Parts: sequence; structure tokens; C-alpha cells
Amino acid sequence: MRSLLVGNVNPRRRGPRRARDGSIAATDWHEPRWLAVALVILLLSVADALLTLTLVQHGALEANPIMAAFLSRDADHFVAVKIGLTAGGVVLLTLVAKVRAFGRLPVSVILYTVLTAYAGLIAYEVWLLRTIANS
Repeated sequence: MRSLLVGNVNPRRRGPRRARDGSIAATDWHEPRWLAVALVILLLSVADALLTLTLVQHGALEANPIMAAFLSRDADHFVAVKIGLTAGGVVLLTLVAKVRAFGRLPVSVILYTVLTAYAGLIAYEVWLLRTIANS
């Protein structure tokens, strides 16, 4: 968290000093594109939460059983947990965007995959709403 807060104001290291310094603590500056990707993912998460609530009001069921449990309690609680979990995951992925997961796959690819998945999910939910409206 320190690298996100302090590093964006006063970046000292834009990359590791030595080849063996490959940890996430070796960098306190992150490329602006990761901020853009993170913000779009969070906005899509908010849209997903709102569309999910709208679909549930029209008789749909939440497919994720864990989120369905939160939804059965309270809509505000559902939205807070959904966006909080997404935000936490996005922050962690952004911190390690330059690292390779499993030794091969750049974490940045995972960020783009999450972004694409959310865009597809929003498109599907909009399609469901249109289908319900036409019925």
C-alpha cells in the first residue's frame, strides 16, 4: 500500500536496481495504464452490482452462491461486499502487474482478462434486461 500512496506522489524507483530485485517492493511507480484499467474494472463492478439488483427484482437469481448469501441479507451489504472484494483484488493485481504469475504468465494479462470478463458480463446482463423488457 505504501508504494501506491507515496510512490505516486514521489516515485524514486521505476524498476528494480538489480536483476535479483524482482519483488513488488522494488518498484514504487506504476504505469498510468494500470490505474485506467483498475478504474474501468471498478466501474464495471459497480454496473454489475446495479444490474444484478435490477435483474433480481425482475425474478432472476444470483448465480454465485456466495454472493447470493450476501444478497439474501441486504442489497447494500451485497453491493459493499461485491465492490470491496473487487477493489481488493484489483489493488493486489495492480501492485504485481509487472510480475509473472506461475513463472510464465504476466499478471497484466490477468488484469486485462478480468476487464474483458466484466465487459462480457455487463453485455450479458444488459441482454437479459432487454429480454425481460420484451417479454
